[in-house]
Amino acid sequence: MLAATIEGIGFWTQGLPSWDAAAGFVRGGALQDTGARPAPQLLAANERRRAPDTVAVSLEAALAACTAAGREPASLPSIFTSTYGDLAISDYMCTTLASDPTAISPTKFHNSVHNAAAGYWTIGAGAMTPATAISASLGSFAQGLLEALVQRAAGMDAVLLAGYDARSVGPLGRVAPSQGLLGGALVLGAPGQAGKPQLRAWLDDGTPSPGEGPLSRHVAANAMAPMLPLFDLIAAGGERVALYAGPGRVLRVELQQ
Repeated sequence: MLAATIEGIGFWTQGLPSWDAAAGFVRGGALQDTGARPAPQLLAANERRRAPDTVAVSLEAALAACTAAGREPASLPSIFTSTYGDLAISDYMCTTLASDPTAISPTKFHNSVHNAAAGYWTIGAGAMTPATAISASLGSFAQGLLEALVQRAAGMDAVLLAGYDARSVGPLGRVAPSQGLLGGALVLGAPGQAGKPQLRAWLDDGTPSPGEGPLSRHVAANAMAPMLPLFDLIAAGGERVALYAGPGRVLRVELQQ
């Protein structure tokens, strides 16, 4: 069993631009007016404009979690996990390569790799700490959380975890559907810190908890929705949840708040 303190939480999706807004929504609050995507302050203005939606939302949530934890972003090892990465750019790349290969945008090519968000984070934060990019289909968040807990248990003072996905389009969107824009982040520190949520987790056989909470229903069509039962649980003051971690496997999570 692995354990950690949840030191800080970040969250962004349309209508819920912060963890305070998301937690309030779970408790009966209203959606807010938001733009189509956040503007992550970690990046310089020119990089902010060029960054794809997946980078924008992951960095927004990650920085918010660090701020809530009182941690310097550059000091933390990070894990960025995404079910599909940026399928809009993947669709553009495939379409352009099939029709006019010499017209490929250098910027889009630069942003097409799965670790683009992790790379932008290390550049924006000035971080020299390890950065990990993970994808494990619909088990991506659970596997990312497991990786973060293992790294913390292996000696890291605290670890940043960010999960994110965006809208998919074109033929890829039919086989890998995802709608909306969603990012969530946790800073996980040493267990036992007073006044902060305590998390314990372990892998097990089983079926995942149904996504029936307000956040799970609000962003159900996003490919990172499997993380939302945990965020619903934290906001509602619940005790346990089972996150999808792969066929027939779950990551069981217990909270003491």
